[in-house]
Amino acid sequence: MMDENLKRAIILDHYQHPHNKGLLDDESYKKKHMAADSCIDDITVAMKFDGEEIKDVRFDGQACTISTSSTSIMSELLKGKKLDEALHIIDEYYKMIDEKSFDVELLEEANAFDTLYKQANRINCGTIGIRAMEDLIKEHQNEQ
Repeated sequence: MMDENLKRAIILDHYQHPHNKGLLDDESYKKKHMAADSCIDDITVAMKFDGEEIKDVRFDGQACTISTSSTSIMSELLKGKKLDEALHIIDEYYKMIDEKSFDVELLEEANAFDTLYKQANRINCGTIGIRAMEDLIKEHQNEQ
């Protein structure tokens, strides 16, 4: 279990200095827009694929601390991964959010969200960007 102060530090760092933020003007990226009905979260995730590998993950938009930091962390986790491996990481993240047994080692900094399930109103925030990534991966798989 991760120390609460470390969790806060990771989340705040990824919010203040999000990794992979900013979309590129590049047609080779597939994009997915996601917006929440109940809060400010309105983001676009873009992914670049090379066959079975995720070459790059980018995102932009307006979002709360939880959305921005979870999307930032997951963008780092998925870059360079094979599609099946990326879907497995996302599945483990969902297991954590659903209070099920999950692979702590695999999720690295995403473990900062291991108590998100206690705040039902924030679960959408912690998954909105990740759902966009999952959709893009599955759409790419279907095109293969």
